Amino acid sequence: MFDVGFSELIVIGLVALIVIGPQRLPTVARTVGHLLGRLQRYVSDVKSDISREMQLEELKKLQEQVASQARDMEKQVNEQMNTVESDLNASIAQGIEEKAALAPTVAGPAVLPEPTLSEPGPAPDKPAA
Repeated sequence: MFDVGFSELIVIGLVALIVIGPQRLPTVARTVGHLLGRLQRYVSDVKSDISREMQLEELKKLQEQVASQARDMEKQVNEQMNTVESDLNASIAQGIEEKAALAPTVAGPAVLPEPTLSEPGPAPDKPAA
């Protein structure tokens, strides 16, 4: 932030020693140290919050991309399934039409009458009693 060199720090320290005095200088230095520490922690927290927000935005963009790709893939799969289904329906219909066209020309299996069992009558060699 500020470009403060070692010589400038010495000048600031001497002016503080003269203005504040040697008795209160340690207390003021300690207070300034605490305030600078709080300032550094605050700046660090702000940086980490900004970093988290940026990562969150990147994750949201990535999530949107993945969702978009998933929708596209689902659309392609549905289109393929529809084309396969229509092809299958067409081939089934064609098979049914071919079978219907062949049905009148082809005779069905010959149906033979079932043999009937008649009751045994008298034997021809033996006279009936």
